[in-house]
Amino acid sequence: MADLDVSKPKEPPKPVQIGGESLVDRILPHIKQIIIGVVVIAVIVTVIFGVRWWQQRGQEKETEKLTEVFAVAQRPVAAPGATPDPKNPAFADEKERAKAVLDEMSKQGATPPGHAYRGGLQLEAGNVDEAIAEYRLGVDGTGLDGVLSREGLGIALEAKAAGEKDAAARQKLLEEALASYQRMQPDEKGPRYVYALYHQGRMQAALGKSAEARTLFEKANEQITSGQHMELRELRELLSKRLAALGAA
Repeated sequence: MADLDVSKPKEPPKPVQIGGESLVDRILPHIKQIIIGVVVIAVIVTVIFGVRWWQQRGQEKETEKLTEVFAVAQRPVAAPGATPDPKNPAFADEKERAKAVLDEMSKQGATPPGHAYRGGLQLEAGNVDEAIAEYRLGVDGTGLDGVLSREGLGIALEAKAAGEKDAAARQKLLEEALASYQRMQPDEKGPRYVYALYHQGRMQAALGKSAEARTLFEKANEQITSGQHMELRELRELLSKRLAALGAA
């Protein structure tokens, strides 16, 4: 096992985005499904329980507020070098969009469901501490939001470590990120299991534990090549580069 040396990290850990999408882009489809479900339930209950009209009216108002928030969230981010189109305004980058969504949430007094989604907004807006706090609220969840919250917490802790000048504090944050990734998805057949292995491998490498990192990368690679996750081409390429950097055959 390699000696731990965090005094001069070769590569400062950075928040990781995989698949060409931001955290918010990745989580948004799941949130939209939740909102659609809320609307459908509200309609059904309104029809059956007419006596609760005022209560349902309040739910409809809340849904309208959330609709305004997601309208902002769905505005695209302009491609690099693209000419601005006044008819189809786009954000300059993900950070600008995240800030706009947070502002709209405050304006509407609405809170979109999902700790992972809200944590992703805070992280993309550059509010690392707020993101960590939000993700921590969702880490005990057993569903997809719990998986994404644990993944998001790890990424947010990495972001905080990247800006930490003290070596001991940086190491502690990386160890916390590793622990979050280890909890991320315990089910081998569950969503984002391969990503959990990949994240763990990255953290072991960042902590100077090359042998452990190689084992995790190889396990993740086996999961992909076994046919269970053949669609994860980009991740497979990243794993190949990581293994090559570690001197794997």
